Amino acid sequence: MEVPPEMLDTLAGWFAQTLSPDAAARRAAEQSLAAAAATPGFALALLGLASSPRHDLQARLAASVHFKNLLRRRWPKPADDADDADHLPPNDCVIIKTHILQLLLTAPPLIQSQLSEALAAAAASDFPARWESLLPSIVSSLGNALSAGDVPATNSLLAAAFSLFSRFRNVFDSNTLRIDLKYCLDTFAAPLLEVFLSTSRRLQASAAAASPLELRPVFECLRLCCEIFYSLNSVDLPEFFEDHMREWMTEFRAFLTTSYPPPVEADGAPDALRAAVCDNLQLYMEKYEEEFRAYLKEFVEAVWGLLMAPTVSLSRGQLAVTAIRFLTTVAESVHHALFGTPDAMKQICDSVVVPNLRLRDEDEELFEGNWVEYVRRDAEGSDTDTLRRAACRLLRGLAANYREQVAVLVSAQVQQMLAAYAADRANNWKEKDAAIYLVIALMQKPGATGGGTPVVDMESFFASVIVPELQAPDWESEPMLKATVLRFLKEFKDQIPKATALALLPSVTRFLTHESNVVHSYAAIFIENLLIIKDVVQIIQSLSKALGYPDSYENPYLMKCLMRVLGIATIAGQVVHEITARLVGILMEVCNNPKNPDFNHYLFEALAAVIGKAGEQDPALVPLFEASLFPVLQRILVEDISEFWPYSFQIFAQLVNLSRPPLSQNYMQLFGVLLSNATWDRPPCVPALVRLLRAFLRKIPNELNQEGRLPNILVIFRSLVSRSSTEDSAFYMLNTLVENVGLDIINPHISEIWSALFTRLQTRQAVKFVNSLVVVMSLVSVKYGPGVLVSSVDTIQPNLFTTILQRFWIPNLKLIKGSLEIKLTAVASTKLLCESAVLLDAAAAQTWGKLLDSIVTLLSRTEQDGVQQEQNDGADAVDNQKTSGYSVSFVRLQYAGKSEDDLLKDINDPKQFLVTSLASLSAQSPGRFGPVIEQHVDPANKSALLQLCAAYNANIV
Repeated sequence: MEVPPEMLDTLAGWFAQTLSPDAAARRAAEQSLAAAAATPGFALALLGLASSPRHDLQARLAASVHFKNLLRRRWPKPADDADDADHLPPNDCVIIKTHILQLLLTAPPLIQSQLSEALAAAAASDFPARWESLLPSIVSSLGNALSAGDVPATNSLLAAAFSLFSRFRNVFDSNTLRIDLKYCLDTFAAPLLEVFLSTSRRLQASAAAASPLELRPVFECLRLCCEIFYSLNSVDLPEFFEDHMREWMTEFRAFLTTSYPPPVEADGAPDALRAAVCDNLQLYMEKYEEEFRAYLKEFVEAVWGLLMAPTVSLSRGQLAVTAIRFLTTVAESVHHALFGTPDAMKQICDSVVVPNLRLRDEDEELFEGNWVEYVRRDAEGSDTDTLRRAACRLLRGLAANYREQVAVLVSAQVQQMLAAYAADRANNWKEKDAAIYLVIALMQKPGATGGGTPVVDMESFFASVIVPELQAPDWESEPMLKATVLRFLKEFKDQIPKATALALLPSVTRFLTHESNVVHSYAAIFIENLLIIKDVVQIIQSLSKALGYPDSYENPYLMKCLMRVLGIATIAGQVVHEITARLVGILMEVCNNPKNPDFNHYLFEALAAVIGKAGEQDPALVPLFEASLFPVLQRILVEDISEFWPYSFQIFAQLVNLSRPPLSQNYMQLFGVLLSNATWDRPPCVPALVRLLRAFLRKIPNELNQEGRLPNILVIFRSLVSRSSTEDSAFYMLNTLVENVGLDIINPHISEIWSALFTRLQTRQAVKFVNSLVVVMSLVSVKYGPGVLVSSVDTIQPNLFTTILQRFWIPNLKLIKGSLEIKLTAVASTKLLCESAVLLDAAAAQTWGKLLDSIVTLLSRTEQDGVQQEQNDGADAVDNQKTSGYSVSFVRLQYAGKSEDDLLKDINDPKQFLVTSLASLSAQSPGRFGPVIEQHVDPANKSALLQLCAAYNANIV
């Protein structure tokens, strides 16, 4: 693969400039990379730079990351309806597949991992059917590396294989999947076992004398073998692995029971291997218990012994989590009797649960040094994210079969811990923390199934253990204990009487100003979940103060709580001024370095909540919001803070929606920028731009015929509708245009609109597109009349409307979703039936009947009753908003949304509209439509139509 050296040098220079402290230099480099990405050969140049030993490692690493992301986005996928322009050129794909494996083998480790993920991205689409040479090449190279004793090369190949086979984890079973799996097993299962056994023998021979540095690649090789073992066994138990189970299990047990020299153990590599082994034991226990049964007892003993053995390894925590998970699965299975004796249970409680339940030094370090990670693990993670959570899950697993025995043991343990705390509060606060944690883990949560284990009397425990900590004068002491108390409050908030919660709210609000980031985060989480807003001003001011603490000025839990309070509370006057200024000040700060996506999302949601609630209540506040926000929003656009562009356009849209025409010059300048084609060059910003454009269309529809604005809008529309990724945005824009613009303005351009839509329809007949087309045609019909709809379409081509009606409208009408859309299309179709000369022509009787049949089907779909269209261009609820990392992406602001317009407010019931319209029509021509209905309407729909007529006292004569 030859890439001109000057191209590699140019690329390396661009990547170096993306790290420049000069914002202008960074933007220029990013723009150069974005422009180059559209040219053929760009991916090859990236791969060439990543594998070029003469270039700086930092540039090579950046190129490898860019290459990986490019393949994830643009590698052609089977059955992908994206435009070919969005895909990598086929010739580039062929060259990449030819060279990537060999380049991966010779790359440095950091780059190797990126190329391995890139290979996986390509293989996800092409392997094995369109990349038949890949796995044989890996197997052949693996044999050569094994023969040469080249462990690093072996590991590189195993890492590549692992990336291929990881697709078999957590995937829906299918015939296609099993065919691919069989191919992989036939090709790779035997070589994998050979590598595994050979490397295991190498470890046994050298473990006593070799250094940790020498052994680390050997342990890594075995760990990769175990990871691949898991992937290949995830769907079903393969015959090869069943036939060779003893060989695998013998080595697995040896890894769990062998102690290596202290320096080797301290390195952590043995524990990483053991953790992978425990994952495999867990898999076999869950899925292949019958075949695994013969080995179960010895593995339970091995894992149990491992947990109780002293260790010098700093990585024992993750191993303990996986080991406890395996024991939990056994405890919850039919083999629970292995733990059923009183001695065994007490040993589990004393030797496994309690030691792993108490706070450790690393927990305290995490609490103080990385509070975000502490909260994520403690309050948000899965049951097995932390040792203490895993230990408690083991107890719950035992309690499923031995509830009373576990309750007695744990209750005694809780009382012992609380007694130790009472004897020496200053030094034994960790005992109380552990006791509360045990109660949280084992008590029944509201709405949970399966029943909890009653280890304490909840009312007494709450009054004697929890409340005193909340109301203690020294509320700033023992922050970890206070955090656990607040977490208890959050977990059991639904079991706390409302009066008690209200009484405790001032105490909890006090914790918002605690200096510990975790404590005031947990207080915010509780208040946000409770949503009992008694003293809005105090809570807002406390949250504002907490956001000023070091390391908490970008605390997402505080900002989410503030967002929630602002979203449901009514605030006015000086509070609005203060909180707006505070939020704008925070936004100015984060503009300097937008590094926390969740916090920034909640920040913009909080701003949207203030603007929406206060602005709607008091329109006089809108100028305040404009004066406060325009400078920072303009800064975001001018300085090209791209992460915030989608948010900024949504806030602008909200302000436009709240403004009263005529709009100010600032808005009209923004409108001019919005109508520039260059503004729409960033696809992730398109939905937000559409929101803003729709706001302008609602406010100043009569000004579109000035300064060439409407033609500019239609140019943008044609561009958006031509791509499947932006066609939804095109229809949202067009719908709003039709809803708000008079016929005199749109009529000169309506043929252009139909031409764009019908040209796209020739190659894009997906249900979603056709449904959107039916909706916009329905809008034209109800806004301007069925005659305008039919004549404007037939201007493109004679009788085209009838063709569209028969081929697309009638078949797709029954597939329309969303209450507004169902109402709109049903009413528009009814108007066509009863008012359109085309359909009332005697020659159109069959089409008339089929359209009526589809209308009745649409209105009879009971599962659609009460269905609400997602508001605000399909916006998700705030809780479902997820941001991951920082690429420029569109994340909807729920609080900045505006309810969809309903052109048919005067028609409450489309069913009634249908039958009364039909009754009126038939009264004009008695006896004409009954035979048509009898001949062309489905019997079930005829019955449904009769029921509707009876319900609304209407007759078709």
